[in-house]
Amino acid sequence: MAEKEVIKNAEVKMKKTVAALKNEFQTVRTGRASAALFEKIRVDYYGEQVPLNQLATISVPEARLVIIQPWDRSSLQEIEKAIQKSELSVNPNNDGKVIRINIPPLTEERRKELVKLAKHMAEQSRVSVRNIRRDANEELKNLKKESTISEDDEKRAHDEIQKLTDKYIDEINSLLEEKEKEIMEI
Repeated sequence: MAEKEVIKNAEVKMKKTVAALKNEFQTVRTGRASAALFEKIRVDYYGEQVPLNQLATISVPEARLVIIQPWDRSSLQEIEKAIQKSELSVNPNNDGKVIRINIPPLTEERRKELVKLAKHMAEQSRVSVRNIRRDANEELKNLKKESTISEDDEKRAHDEIQKLTDKYIDEINSLLEEKEKEIMEI
């Protein structure tokens, strides 16, 4: 019974690793406009650093256009400054009511840099999954040492954890492949 708990905990941690990678991938810019690009931007609002999505509505009416409409018009200048300071390399246009941002197509060189970044993120996630496997296998060894589980149970649990590891690494690889296609499409 104890080995089932170890397997369950390992799977929960692996799922969280894959979910974190999905979130990270959303912040990587592609040639298309996306509200997720602006999730990490923080705006100075009355002395506080507030996430942009808590100050304004972010909409994507066209493939290469983002419109940011603040609920408080007095924050328009601060939002514009925060976007200009961000790593997005976009130029916001402020008309006094909303901010329009045209998302320029990416250069070939920039696409390759972003693919490299995505590969690095995916590799970090693979390493995390393997570390979770290692920790779970250590726990199983300790349970066997304490005679809490039999050798057969330990072997079965090791196999089960390896299957989980393979499953989640495959999932990470397919997420990466999808993101690469997204980045490279024109």
